[in-house]
Amino acid sequence: MLKLINAGLGRTGTTSLQVALERLGLGPCYHMFDIVGDEKRLRQWEGIVCDGEEPDWAAVFDGYTSAVDGPPSFYYRPIAEAFPAAKVVLTVRDAEGWYDSTYRTLFQFVLKGREDPPQEGSRQARVLRMTTAMTWDGLFDGRFEDRAQAIEVYHRRNQQIIDSVPRERLLVLDVQQGWEPLCDFLGVEVPAEEFPHVNTTASMRDRMRRMGGAGGPLAPEGVNRP
Repeated sequence: MLKLINAGLGRTGTTSLQVALERLGLGPCYHMFDIVGDEKRLRQWEGIVCDGEEPDWAAVFDGYTSAVDGPPSFYYRPIAEAFPAAKVVLTVRDAEGWYDSTYRTLFQFVLKGREDPPQEGSRQARVLRMTTAMTWDGLFDGRFEDRAQAIEVYHRRNQQIIDSVPRERLLVLDVQQGWEPLCDFLGVEVPAEEFPHVNTTASMRDRMRRMGGAGGPLAPEGVNRP
């Protein structure tokens, strides 16, 4: 059963949060990486995102204690309703840095798909279809390349979450703050080791190059997973 839901967008420290939560005993933690490498989960989210299927959230997150990154972060509201005892963490960072990081990594998947469309029906094409419907054509209304517009959407979405989630249930977290805010929110002791900082822009771009260019689906290679 989920005890924590991350509502932050990708490139706001979601993978670092995943590693931190698992270190604190809130694992396994569900991540986009768990979808792109698993046929059953990919089918589940294609149905939810692209086909409007009504999800059984307990089945979607069966075996997981927390969830970060997209697609779960896009569905934080119904997921929070399905798990009323779960806490919500909104990961944030400076908007300019978030946009630059997202454009140089995740959005390259889209640009590569336009330049060299993946084979229809391939996993690569299916992931692109899902993320486009949810993020690029969904949240950003096909205008992510408009920097000012994308940053406005980023700020507006964050504020909507802050305004809608009860204060006692929500933590707004910049992972650069380290362990203390997260551990205080969860009521657990601060670990002795440093807070994890993984999946940087440089490491993400390197991973995409190793997988054959920006068009390759993002897989968990090189990420600190248990």
